Amino acid sequence: MSNPVFFTAAGALDGMVPGGLFVLEGPEARHAVTVKRLSPGESVDIVDGAGTRMTGKVVSAGPSGLEVECATVAAEPRPDIRLVLVQALAKGDRDELAIETATELGIDAVIPWQSERSIVRWKGDRAARAHAKWQSSVAAAAKQARRAWIPDVRPAVESAGLSAAVAAADLAVILHEDAVRPLRTVLEAWQGGGGEGPREVLLIVGPEGGISPREVTKLCSAGAVTALLGHHVLRSSTAGPAAVVLASDVLGRWAASEP
Repeated sequence: MSNPVFFTAAGALDGMVPGGLFVLEGPEARHAVTVKRLSPGESVDIVDGAGTRMTGKVVSAGPSGLEVECATVAAEPRPDIRLVLVQALAKGDRDELAIETATELGIDAVIPWQSERSIVRWKGDRAARAHAKWQSSVAAAAKQARRAWIPDVRPAVESAGLSAAVAAADLAVILHEDAVRPLRTVLEAWQGGGGEGPREVLLIVGPEGGISPREVTKLCSAGAVTALLGHHVLRSSTAGPAAVVLASDVLGRWAASEP
């Protein structure tokens, strides 16, 4: 069974070496002590959300924090091919469900998309609160999945901003029920083109009412391609995670997956 994971601030594990002592404080420490009821001798992982993982044993657990003796510390690299889920805002928290599940499955970043047909709107103070909620959701999902990386939640975009992101990406795929080519075919053809260094793939999911024809045209003009995910029409909360699974398999991301 894998060790429970607790997050610390990015950079907090810098300089840690086997045998060193690390003190976890704050809400994560309180959760470890009062909820998990960890005791001396138990193994835990401490991660900084930016790829560094420390494994160790609890030395003491109390009101002042969780003291852990470092056994190993390592930096876990990002995949060479990075997946970004562009999730259209959706009602009933379906968008949050999508990003949570995609995080557990290994997504590297998410982009909230205010599409033309999105019923939910992020404006003013609500936009800041909603963005913070998405950040909290992916952090909790990363912890559940024992990930060392917390996916980035990038700024929300409207269609013009998404077109710019599409133009900057190595591949941008619109998941669309009217597409002709299956997603697997699109990914295999792109992968065969080679390329060096980190590459980024956008997986674009529309809202409940679907992506408007005008948006599809604009995004394709910016360089996106359409792809068919399956024979059935999936909900906005399901399409993204399903695409992440397929893309991770086709692109070899799970051949040497993150612990």
